[in-house]
Amino acid sequence: MTEIQNILTIILIVAGSFFMLVGSIGVVRLPDFFTRSHATSKSDTLGIMLIILGLMVYEGFCLNSLKLLIIFVFVAIANPVGAHALARAALSFGIKPWFKKEDKKEE
Repeated sequence: MTEIQNILTIILIVAGSFFMLVGSIGVVRLPDFFTRSHATSKSDTLGIMLIILGLMVYEGFCLNSLKLLIIFVFVAIANPVGAHALARAALSFGIKPWFKKEDKKEE
C-alpha cells in the first residue's frame, strides 16, 4: 500500500467519524424529533459513506472493495428512505414540529 493511499484512508475515516460525531451532538442539542432525525440522517449517512469509502481505498481493487461498494449503495438508498419514513410516521402519529416562537411587539 502506498503512502498516498494511507493518507487518503486516514483523511476519509477521520472525516466520516467527525460527521458521525456532529450527528450525535445534534441528537442531544436539537429541540424536537424532526430536527433530531434530520441531523442524524444527513450527517450519519455522509459519515458512514466516507468511512466506507476510506475502507475501499484501504483495500484497493479487490473483492472486498466490491462488497463495500454494495454496502455504500445500500446505505445511500436505505438511510434517507428510513429517516423519511420515520418522520412521516411521527407526523401521522401526531407529533408536532417545533417552531421558533416569534416575538410579538405591541404597538
